[in-house]
Amino acid sequence: QVSLVESGGGLVPAGDSLRLLCVASERTGSMGWFRQAPGKEREFVAAIRLRDGTTHYTDSAKGRFTISRDLTKRTLYLQMNNLKREDTAVYYCAASNSLLIHDASIVYDYWGQGTQVTVSS
Repeated sequence: QVSLVESGGGLVPAGDSLRLLCVASERTGSMGWFRQAPGKEREFVAAIRLRDGTTHYTDSAKGRFTISRDLTKRTLYLQMNNLKREDTAVYYCAASNSLLIHDASIVYDYWGQGTQVTVSS
């Protein structure tokens, strides 16, 4: 069983930045970030293939968010810039044994507990 622990969430004003972190207990093939706002379904944000760093983003994240990884630290990052009220959600780290980059939650094998991001104003 792979464990994932997210951190870095918080309450920030619109336009600010946050960096989320996810520490994994062991290496997988690909990882991603999802988010879930109150009353809404969990949605894809970004994913990365760990081996070569290939990334994929949802349209709302392009140009503002950057997913990256530090393999030596087994850590996944999500740098979020120019945050908007619409970004408010619980952000979840996910990992897949597959080397393919997926945007569907059902293909991910492991999930973290989530970290809250709240954007005010």
